[in-house]
Amino acid sequence: MDEDIDVTPHTEGLNGLSHECKPLEEITNGHSNHKPVMNGLIIGHNVKDHTNGSAPLRSLPISALKQNGLLQTLAAGGDQPKPSEENVELEKARQEWEALENVQPALPEDSTPTPLISFNEALQYFQTTDLGDLLKNIQPTIRRTGLAAITHFLFGPPRLHRELLEERDLVFAIAQCHVDNSQTVHMRVLQTIYKRLIGSRLDCPRYGAHWENIGFQGTDPATDLRGTGFLGLMHTLYFVMDPETLPLARDIYKLSQHPTQNFPFSVMSINMTRIALQVLREEALSKECNRRQQVVGVLNEFYVATYLHLYQLWKTQQKTIADSGFVLKEVELFAKKNPKQMLRRLEVFLKERRAGGIPRGTSLDPQAQQPSPSLGERAARAGAGQGSKGKEMHFTGVCDLPPDMEGEARLI
Repeated sequence: MDEDIDVTPHTEGLNGLSHECKPLEEITNGHSNHKPVMNGLIIGHNVKDHTNGSAPLRSLPISALKQNGLLQTLAAGGDQPKPSEENVELEKARQEWEALENVQPALPEDSTPTPLISFNEALQYFQTTDLGDLLKNIQPTIRRTGLAAITHFLFGPPRLHRELLEERDLVFAIAQCHVDNSQTVHMRVLQTIYKRLIGSRLDCPRYGAHWENIGFQGTDPATDLRGTGFLGLMHTLYFVMDPETLPLARDIYKLSQHPTQNFPFSVMSINMTRIALQVLREEALSKECNRRQQVVGVLNEFYVATYLHLYQLWKTQQKTIADSGFVLKEVELFAKKNPKQMLRRLEVFLKERRAGGIPRGTSLDPQAQQPSPSLGERAARAGAGQGSKGKEMHFTGVCDLPPDMEGEARLI
């Protein structure tokens, strides 16, 4: 009968096979306080542990360990080896333990971590990169014809100033850019986002389940960027690297880990970028961009303001992932109709936070669930009233979306 047997860990097994095993028992001061056991009998040899403080190794199933000659003898329950044979096997195991000192882990703690990258440094990279091919495919404005075009010209928002068109086009070009593993800047952006949210100083692997911890849907963040491209990461980078907005980013991330109100932080962030891009494309931000004479800065703040609006609705109204479709639709409608109020609301929020008070809209008190009247209370309540009667929209993966949902609200 096969039994699970604890043995001293080693990486290169006997008979030339590679294994990793658990230690015999808990190690105290670098030595094992138990003797090895063979077929239920204690061997009268004191075997030293030569881990020297190295990182614990992963255990392998006993079925894999049986391939090792010594472990086959242990697990098979056959004849006990002779003392001389025991000494040979144990000496081999000791040598293998000592060889562990030369094994380098994939991510050694003493390695120099990748330096964080600021938003401006990442933006400068795109400003100095040839994006000509991407610029050919952008759609910076909504194409209108006939009566719609005339109505928009007469009664719509003002046109963006000519000197800002190049900056606007850069934004949409970045939204067409994919993650490139060969580009150091791209990798630094990913590392910075992860470290700032998690609070780690060490680098993380390019692929792995750890990305799900910050709200991506799988082991590769790049697969979630469809529709926003690298701009989705740039907005998150701005969020976590700006000293004023970082506390808000961490508050939202904390809420995303809530037992019942949880949601995928990064996927939701990408949706905020999608909404901000659509508002810019519909020229609803043109007036503010003209006033400030910039596009990137206005869009960054509008992205944060949109995420703040969602955060306050989600937290104060006790929303869950089942409500995500409705909440996204409400946020998008409000953002398109009230861009100036959204930006003003963010300004007030940050000002109150700097003053040390509790920003409006973040209290769990049911009486404080709606924003200030001066910041669009009527629109928010009207949207909530309509949404409660509407059909529930479900959480969908990015790969489930049909290509014709450009203007609709959804969690991508």
